[in-house]
Amino acid sequence: MVDNTRGILAMSGAVVVFIFNDMLIKLAAETVPAAQAIGVRGLFATLWVTLALAATGTWRQLHWAAHPRVLFRSVLEAAAAIIFLVALFRIPFAIANAVTLATPLILTVLAVLILKEDVRWRRWTAVSVGFAGVLLVIQPHPGQLNAWAWVALAGTLLGCFRDIFVRFLPAGVPTLVVSFSTALMVGLVAGLLALAEGWQAMTAREVGLVAASSLLLATGYQLLVVALRSGGEFSVIGSFRYSSILWALAIGFVVWGEVPNALAMAGIAVIAASGLYILHRERVRR
Repeated sequence: MVDNTRGILAMSGAVVVFIFNDMLIKLAAETVPAAQAIGVRGLFATLWVTLALAATGTWRQLHWAAHPRVLFRSVLEAAAAIIFLVALFRIPFAIANAVTLATPLILTVLAVLILKEDVRWRRWTAVSVGFAGVLLVIQPHPGQLNAWAWVALAGTLLGCFRDIFVRFLPAGVPTLVVSFSTALMVGLVAGLLALAEGWQAMTAREVGLVAASSLLLATGYQLLVVALRSGGEFSVIGSFRYSSILWALAIGFVVWGEVPNALAMAGIAVIAASGLYILHRERVRR
């Protein structure tokens, strides 16, 4: 039986860190162009990871950052992050993060198709029910599609391919180097987009929000890669992303006064229930 404990703990930590990172960058993007906020955050995150590389001596293995597979994963990360965050800036915080709860469902499918994980019918049922919950959140009524919610889902899908690809990285690549390559790629791509749009002077408050967000982002990158390289089952580890919805609802209400409608709340409940059932089946199997 595969031991998922390390991956579960790391993923649980990553969920909390990423949700507060999203909150801070959304606050910054209220007064700063989206691409500029993302780019500056990425460059700050690169600085924090560089300091960690220097402190641990891992900088000696920085040549791994140029490995084609590491670079390809970084490109996937940049695309996923920019697409999702652009949508996040245009739809309610809780709804955007509810859409990301499709991640465990998509990861389960990809784990079977690509990693050949053994997923039984009960977990497949939970996956199907959870995806139905995602549709309730997005609410795809004919002629009234929430386009930005679908953009967020597209970014989530790219993020799932990024996560799966971690298993194809060379075993000798240090986790910090993967985090460095990821942060740098996001910062450079978004920074170039910001320059093309036109740079805007930032206030001390805006810089502070972005800097704090970047520190959380760098920490989240590290925890996420640790979780995905732990050797555990993606279909189980990924389920712990469901806990983010409670944080998202609380933050959305306290900071922006956002209250999802009844249908969206029902969808969130369905998603969470399917995730809890997956965890229940994991406990039964063990």
